[in-house]
Amino acid sequence: MVGAGCGMQFLQSCLLLQAFGAYVAILRDDMGWTKTQLAGAAALHQVEAAILGPILGWVIDRFGTQGVIRTGVVVFGIGFMLLSQIDTLLGFYGAFIVVALGASLGGFFPLNVALIHWFERRRARALSSMQFGFALGGIAMPAVAWSLATFGWRPTAFASGVIILVLGIPLSRVMRRRPEDFGERVDGDPAPPPRDPAVAHEDLPRGRDFTAREALRTPAFWLLALGHGFALFVVSAVNVHAITHMKEGLGYSLEAASLAILLQTLAQIGGIATGWVIGDRYDKRMLSAMCMFLHMAGLLCLTYADFAPGGTTAMVVAFALMHGWAWGLRGPFMQAIRADYFGRSAIGLILGLSFMIVVLGQIGGGMISGILADATGNYRAGFTVVAVLAGLGSIFFMLAKKPAQPA
Repeated sequence: MVGAGCGMQFLQSCLLLQAFGAYVAILRDDMGWTKTQLAGAAALHQVEAAILGPILGWVIDRFGTQGVIRTGVVVFGIGFMLLSQIDTLLGFYGAFIVVALGASLGGFFPLNVALIHWFERRRARALSSMQFGFALGGIAMPAVAWSLATFGWRPTAFASGVIILVLGIPLSRVMRRRPEDFGERVDGDPAPPPRDPAVAHEDLPRGRDFTAREALRTPAFWLLALGHGFALFVVSAVNVHAITHMKEGLGYSLEAASLAILLQTLAQIGGIATGWVIGDRYDKRMLSAMCMFLHMAGLLCLTYADFAPGGTTAMVVAFALMHGWAWGLRGPFMQAIRADYFGRSAIGLILGLSFMIVVLGQIGGGMISGILADATGNYRAGFTVVAVLAGLGSIFFMLAKKPAQPA
């Protein structure tokens, strides 16, 4: 399941999430749309995810992830085929809604819930392992940029849809619901020995998993959601606008900008590997707070790279290393912390409700950067605002202590 999830994350990362910035740069030249209009497509994706989140979470808790993921793969592939046929901004938004729906049903959220149900002691390691697929997608992203520049965005989008269907459907069939449904236990543990009735009371559990309603009443739920959302201000701004900034503001070619994203991805792999080793040993929330400062510093390096006395290259490299490493280390912790705090019985609905807050960062980063870039003519103001928000967001993780388990 970890391997299949890794493969599906690779497809989404390579063909959509990390490639979206390249599509923005190409469509801006080809169709003449503004940065704000193109960032609106990313915002639609996140609004759809926020609206769908609680419903999807309830469905997953009730019926499992396998059917949801398989449906999402099919919708995701069809959405790319529709994208290859559009001619208007409205058509672009419509096709992207289909792509976004498929990405939500077959992507990050249900894949994380699926693995959370199978791991506890090594939960951070399992989720980090799956995230290698997302990072490896960034390594393949220059191939997508080359295809966009060589063959055009229409053939590339259609071919992406075909690849998703051919590879994604078999991978989706590997996913299973809960270990208990197959006579197994979390972490692969053996069945416990029969209890002696005379001493059974000594090792009874002292608490139980949170319900979604109980989780909502804890400060930790809101603080984790806000911290996650503030981190995504930077992630969404970089995903949507970094390539355009390097192309228009720093004078990079599309291929050279894609190489900077490749370096970011290599750093992200390093961050994931670090989390794989230390994630189950140290306090995840404090590690996440540290990553927020690296997000901020990295984006500021990219924003003011043209002011560097020795040239832009060193600053762009610093951005790629800091932002990529922080993203790789922090990303898998976001779901692992919630599962550690609230248990797995209602984790789907808890994550779905969290995403209604997290989406503010997913929408805000791209939109703030795009609107201020259109107003000022460059990305300095927008990227600076987003970077400062990420730095402030570290406070939420510092305050998000684990709540007492329900009696």
